[in-house]
Amino acid sequence: MTLINNLWPLVVTLGVLVFVHELGHFLAAKWAGIRVHRFAVGMGNPIPGLAVRWGATEYALCWLPLGGYVKMASREESVTSSALEGQDPDGRPEGAPPVRPEEFFEAQPIWKRVIVILAGVTMNTLLAWFTFTTLAFRNGEQIDPVTTVGGVSTDSLPPGAEALATIRPGDRIVSVNGNPVASWNAVEQGISGADADSVVIRLADGRDVVLRIHPAALTDRVRVTLALAPFHQPVASMVEAGRPAAKAGVLAGDTVVAINGQPVMQWDGLIRQIRASAGVPMRWTLGRAGGRVEVTVIPDSTAEGNRTVGKVGVGFRAGVHFVSRPYSFGGAMAAGVRATGQASTQIVRALQGLLSARISSREVGGPILIGQMAAQSARMGADQFFAFMALVSVNLAVLNLLPIPILDGGQLLFLIAEGIRRRPLPLRLRERLTLVGLGLIVLLMVIAFRNDIWRNWDWIVAMVQRLVEVLRGLVGG
Repeated sequence: MTLINNLWPLVVTLGVLVFVHELGHFLAAKWAGIRVHRFAVGMGNPIPGLAVRWGATEYALCWLPLGGYVKMASREESVTSSALEGQDPDGRPEGAPPVRPEEFFEAQPIWKRVIVILAGVTMNTLLAWFTFTTLAFRNGEQIDPVTTVGGVSTDSLPPGAEALATIRPGDRIVSVNGNPVASWNAVEQGISGADADSVVIRLADGRDVVLRIHPAALTDRVRVTLALAPFHQPVASMVEAGRPAAKAGVLAGDTVVAINGQPVMQWDGLIRQIRASAGVPMRWTLGRAGGRVEVTVIPDSTAEGNRTVGKVGVGFRAGVHFVSRPYSFGGAMAAGVRATGQASTQIVRALQGLLSARISSREVGGPILIGQMAAQSARMGADQFFAFMALVSVNLAVLNLLPIPILDGGQLLFLIAEGIRRRPLPLRLRERLTLVGLGLIVLLMVIAFRNDIWRNWDWIVAMVQRLVEVLRGLVGG
């Protein structure tokens, strides 16, 4: 059941987003009058028994569970498209009528083909916007009306952020890069979203704290926002099922009064103690409606960079201290646009950071990381899971617009070149460029899988050992 609980969020996330992306291409092709031979989820040939023809189009699940495709009628069947979209004599499903000349992709005017190529990323962007809008209309704007600093974690500050250590608990932030802030939301957005090469934090006593971090160094910007903590009482707002705190009996709404007999005044102090107590039993004194209770919590040991820190699966910020401001329908739509735009900007900056080496290639994640994040968001509730799906949908849209020939962005470049030259680029050139693009995608996948294996090596070894034990038991039986 644990495997199923961790696997289904990944299957749902990727399945829905790939389906929506390919549905965009499919609907646009139908609108343009292009014959669609196959609408597929997965790559390669269809799985026998999992393909059905309706009209002239075959709908199928394919062997390789990565992405999907819409196979359109084309006069040019390249080697790469044949390998990725299945081997067929002429592309037509068995029994489908011959393709009429006007149904070929190349027969359509360039502007129609551009719409077909961009329809996938458009659908992913619209899905993200619709999800963000729905969540905003349902939940309103969640504002943390605090600008007073509760603490600063100085043990893992990125280069250029050393000045953050001069901020003390109780200091109040009044502006970030000259923009006044009235909530912790604005503080975090000001730090992570600032376009300047540095971030200037103005405190109420007139001091300026300057952080020299490039906007493309997105990971470092995020580390700064995580290092700063607002002043909050240690009230547990969310307890993640199956984690140490939940196993010990901690409930949402509990106030942590003391740790090992020592009073706890604010949540940041509690977080520090948890992080420093990986694998060490902690005696928590909790305050709740029925009186005080004591529980023993043993934090999980979690690798974080070159350090091992403790985590217990408790949120001490979301929901408890926030003020909810409802959105009108129009306001929710505007909030959806802002959220989609901010997500797109962050992804573009992450790509810039990777290309400029300001972000390590080890930060790239593959299916295992996506699955872990999907499972974690699902455990936190439906809203968090849908918000995660929207973020991945934006990610998929932005990545597909990269000017790599095998992606939508590369195909768009081919059409732009055709419009300028008034004739297509030579097929041999396009095939070679597409092979180069395929090589880049394969390289990126290798890096992502390598990072996933590196992050989860102990877990993989344990799973292999368990599998060997099971097989030995079966053979011995």
